[in-house]
This record gives sequence, C-alpha cells and structure tokens, in this order.
Amino acid sequence: MTKHKHYDIVARAHSEMVDAGFTPIFEKAVDDEIARINQSQTKFRAAKDLRNYLWSSIDNLESRDLDQIEYAEELPDGTIRLTIGIADVAAYVPKGSAIDIHAAHNSTSVYTGVATFPMLPEALSYHLTSLLPDQDRLAMCIELTIDTEGKVTGSKAFRALVCNHAKLDYGAVGKWLAQGGEPPEHIAAVPDLTAQVLLQNQARKRIRAMREKMGSLSLHTPEATTVAKDGEVIDLKLVETNLARDLIENCMIAANIATSKFLQTKGVPSLRRIVKTPERWSKIVDVALTYGHTLPAEPNAAALSKFLIQQREADFDNFDELSLTIVKLLGRGQYAVKIPGGDDSGHFALAVNDYTHSTAPNRRYPDLVTQRLLQAVLAGEAAPYTVEDLEAIVEICNRMESQAKKVERKMRKVAAAVLMVNRVGDIFDGIVTGVKAGSVYVRTIRPPVEGRVVSGHNLNDLDIGDKIKVRLQSTDPEKAHIDFVRAN
Repeated sequence: MTKHKHYDIVARAHSEMVDAGFTPIFEKAVDDEIARINQSQTKFRAAKDLRNYLWSSIDNLESRDLDQIEYAEELPDGTIRLTIGIADVAAYVPKGSAIDIHAAHNSTSVYTGVATFPMLPEALSYHLTSLLPDQDRLAMCIELTIDTEGKVTGSKAFRALVCNHAKLDYGAVGKWLAQGGEPPEHIAAVPDLTAQVLLQNQARKRIRAMREKMGSLSLHTPEATTVAKDGEVIDLKLVETNLARDLIENCMIAANIATSKFLQTKGVPSLRRIVKTPERWSKIVDVALTYGHTLPAEPNAAALSKFLIQQREADFDNFDELSLTIVKLLGRGQYAVKIPGGDDSGHFALAVNDYTHSTAPNRRYPDLVTQRLLQAVLAGEAAPYTVEDLEAIVEICNRMESQAKKVERKMRKVAAAVLMVNRVGDIFDGIVTGVKAGSVYVRTIRPPVEGRVVSGHNLNDLDIGDKIKVRLQSTDPEKAHIDFVRAN
C-alpha cells in the first residue's frame, strides 16, 4: 500500500462536518452583521476600568480565540483575590441575531487538527471578542476570595474593560512552574509578571487541595491531536497535562462553580454541566482491585478520588493509562436545566452540585447563554430565557457536542490512517477503550492511534482498561478504518 500523499484531508473534514449536521460556512446574513458592528458603540459599556490589572492569558501556543485572562492579588490576611476575566461575547452577539442563530445551531467550535470550524466568525472569536494582548476588550469578571485552605469565602461578578498584558502558552509556563529557574521570555519581558504568575499558581494549589479534599477526581487524560501543515499530516501527538494547564483548569472550575451558585441564589433557571453517577461503578471497583485498592460497593467520589491520588503519587508514569480507563467508565458529561429548588444531579467527577459552563463563550454556546443570564441578573432585567427555551438549548447542545466529538474522533482516525499507512505489520502496546456489540476498540500508546481489533484470540475476555499488544493489519483513510489484530 502506498502513502496517501495527496489525500485532501481538509476537504474530508468539511464533508464530515456537513454529514454530522453542522453548518461549516457562515451565512451571508452573518457576514452582513459583522460588517455592521461598531466597536466604539459597545466598547465602553463596562462598569469598571480594570486595564491597570496585570492580566495575562495562558493557552495553546497557536490559539487565537482567547476566552479568559487572570489576575491575582494577595491580601494582608493571606487570602488571595483571584479575578478571572471572560470574553464578553454577549456584547457583540445579540440574542436572535444571525450570528446567534448560527452559533446556536452548531453550538460548539470543532477542532479537527487539520482545520478548525469556529462557532463564531473569526472577526469576532479571533479579534473583537478574543482577549488578545495589548488590546482593550470587554470582559465578564468573576472575582473569588480564596483563603489559605483553598475555600472560596466570597465571590462576585461584574463587567469590566480589560487589557491582556501577556499571551503565554501552556508548554513554556508549565515547564517553568515544574522546573523553576528563569521565567519564559514572555513573562520576563513584563515587569512584575513573574510574581503575578507565581501567585496565580499559589491560588491553583489552594483550589486543587480543596477540590481533592471534597472528593474531586484527579485525572490525567492527555488527548491525541493531529499535527498538520499545508493540509499534510505530519504527526499525532498527545497534549500532555502540566502545571500551567492545571492552573487554568482549576481557575475555570472555581469560576464555573461560583457562576452556577450565583445564578442559583438569584432564583434564575440556568444551565448545568453534569456527570451522572457512573453506571459501571462495579467495573471501576474491579480496576481498583487490580492495584490492590478496595473501593466501596456503592459509587463514592471521595473514595475514588483518594485511590486516584495514591496511584498518581505511587506511579505517575502510568497514571495516564489509569485515568483514561476511569474516564471511559465514568461516562460523558452533558448539559441539563437547573430549576431553582429542583433536584440536583450534580457533577460526580468534580464532587459538586453547582457547576456550569461559563468560561469559553467564544467556543461553546452554553457559555454564551450563561453569560446572558448573568448579565441580565446584574442589570436587574428579566431572564432572557424561559425554562422551555433552556430545555430546547440543552437538547441541541448535547446532540451537537456528541456530533463534534464524533467528527473530531473520525478525523483523528483519518489522519492516523494517512500517517500509519507505512507501518502495517508493526506491533504496538495498547489499552482497550471500548467494547460494544461484539467489537473491541483500542488506543495504542505511541503513537496515540485508535482502531478496532478485528481478530485474535480471547477477544471476548477483553474490557475497558485492559492492556494488550496489537499488530496493525490495515489502514483506509477513506473509510477512516484502522484495523488491528491481537498480538498476544
């Protein structure tokens, strides 16, 4: 089999988007609205001018849709006041506008590795609503007061005018936080930013410690991404967890919890992000037993969290594999409507009942909806959505999130099939990621390629989390098929 050098993988990504029900091209009405946006009319609606804060962002090196920035201040009593600025997308995207209708339909940006399909036009998500460095921008701010134990003792929300003073990237910041030494160039170049990022990292430690105390699960789930250049697949790599990613994750979780609680106290119907109690808890118990650890017979997030922390400390090098297994057994998150006074499904993995998505409005439609709800409360206005409206939004967003994951997964397989065509016959270490309808699916460790195990002995004995060796039998980019046979 020859290498597919001229396979048009970008066109394939577009085709997959259409087949999944997305609209990958923005309508003329959207373009017309973008042309009419007058930035100066929107720019100064902010209640506070916080451009003097030493804001910074940490994201992927190539990211242009910057949704959040952070600033921390240590108070005399040792508490940390952490302020998280979220791109004020609602200021530029009115409810019911052509841009909003398009965003509501797609409900999420889709990242295929070879092409990105943004939820919002680039004129917004990459420019006016992106918190780019050295640009005045509107933001929704969540201010948290974090005591020395990591407890959030106070929070408030407000709109502000902000300016990002440094666009930092996960790789450089994560390495520095882990190894110490001289700060990365983009930190060292800004006066006082070194101390500022270190204080943010101190806030991270406090939040994480409190989360783990409450039973939040400690998981490392590096995702495979496609590395492409000019439409050619160059490599597949794992996006590794590091301290910079952990910093942003903990800040965003704290902000999302605070936002959810705020809307709850105001009696406003809102969106929740939930992970239900796992149906396959018995299998999680079995997995823990293989590590010599006994979990309760009934689902218990705190007990699972304790086990995971112990394994992370005891065998960090293999913790990613355990994390992947647990994530698959926990099941996926989904959106739900929270009616004040109603039942709480909660987020099992985070061990909280109050959790929403609010920190990525350039990329996720539920975050934009939550931002509008938040702004209406702050303005003393009626909620812009009824319960029925929110239920309809939830249905669409859950469906399209699932479709987005399918597109991204399919395109990873297409990319892998193109990349691996010359490795047919090679043997790889792998971990079982799925077993359904008589089929077994595996992800190899290096490179991180997913495929189906089509033959081999004892396939019926395999379950999620099992480690096996597989031989690559064939690849087919057109069908997005990667077939393995069990090699042991």
